[in-house]
Amino acid sequence: MDTGWGPKGEDMTLSAETERAKRTKLSALSLFSGAGGMDIGLRKAGFKVIAALEIDQHCCETLRSAALRDQSQTVVYETDIRKVDPAKLGAELKVAPTELDLLFGGPPCQPFSLAGKQKGLNDSRGPLLFEIIRFAEYFKPKVILLEQVKGLLGAKDINGKKGGVFERFIAELTSVGYTPKWRLCLAADYGLPQLRERVFVVATRGVNGFDFPVPTHAPRAKEPNLFGLAPYMTVGEAIAGLGKPTPKVKGATFFDRGDSHVDVTPPRDRERIAQVPEGSYLAAQTHLNSDLRGDLRPKDTTKYLRLDRGKPSNTLRCGEIFFHPTEDRYLTPREYMRLHGYSDDYILCGPIRSRTGTVKNLDQHRQVANSVPPPLALAIGKEIRRYLRERNM
Repeated sequence: MDTGWGPKGEDMTLSAETERAKRTKLSALSLFSGAGGMDIGLRKAGFKVIAALEIDQHCCETLRSAALRDQSQTVVYETDIRKVDPAKLGAELKVAPTELDLLFGGPPCQPFSLAGKQKGLNDSRGPLLFEIIRFAEYFKPKVILLEQVKGLLGAKDINGKKGGVFERFIAELTSVGYTPKWRLCLAADYGLPQLRERVFVVATRGVNGFDFPVPTHAPRAKEPNLFGLAPYMTVGEAIAGLGKPTPKVKGATFFDRGDSHVDVTPPRDRERIAQVPEGSYLAAQTHLNSDLRGDLRPKDTTKYLRLDRGKPSNTLRCGEIFFHPTEDRYLTPREYMRLHGYSDDYILCGPIRSRTGTVKNLDQHRQVANSVPPPLALAIGKEIRRYLRERNM
């Protein structure tokens, strides 16, 4: 898949660097790093990720593998972020307050996801949102970047006030000297084959002159759009050329095959998948008996969905895996990575879970679904770098 990265897609205006940028890459600290999607994009935008903090074992294995392969020298901390003292971390990394260019992260989204129970701050993971402010208080970075589900905008606080969580987050950012801007970004607008909406907050010290990147793509139409934008990338375009996946070996949990193109579909599920037309979902197949349809309700339009080759994918989710457009199987982790904008040489570590089993921590499908698409992080990262360059910061 051509992601537009590399020599063909580079923003050549970035070659006109300030003297400071010529001497060294901009420094960045990654919180809640996950599988490293945001880290990848920001590195390509010209940032040196000096350290990544993540609690999940398998994600840390993925991050270490990437750091070793890319020789990025990123230090991976497998830890609960709540137990980290920013001052001690800064001393260990030899980064003093005000020296850090960018602090970024995407805290766990489940407490605020519209697809979940929406417990907000009553979920044990909810308060993790405010950890990024605790780190900002010490490091005083030039820019802060946060990614979250759009449900954060309306999440209720502990008093039941709708939007109260986000209101408090913005207030706390302001109280430590930052001016935030935020936008709901659709991944498909930036060349991803996925209708994924996420909130991005960019906060700067003092006056905020940052501008979010303008969309590069638009929905496909019979007539060319007036702004000359490229059409949305489709599922078919994204997963083309991968070939047949390797079948999962019975009883196996981990795989040595580095490309993650492994089929985990149980035989009984293939029967179910075969009944779903391309672009439709299992709940719509009302002619099927309950043995195949289960207890699905008519509104379960995103569960057991077979993707359409001619459209972008729905948002990848952790709780389920979409069906392949034409084959009677689930998508593989590598196909998920294609839909998320990862390059084919990026390696995921950890288990590939059968749909009837469980694994400790995050399996490969969920590592992808939880992450920020690298090309979207790149687009925002280039604008952050441009902002810093123009102000000679």
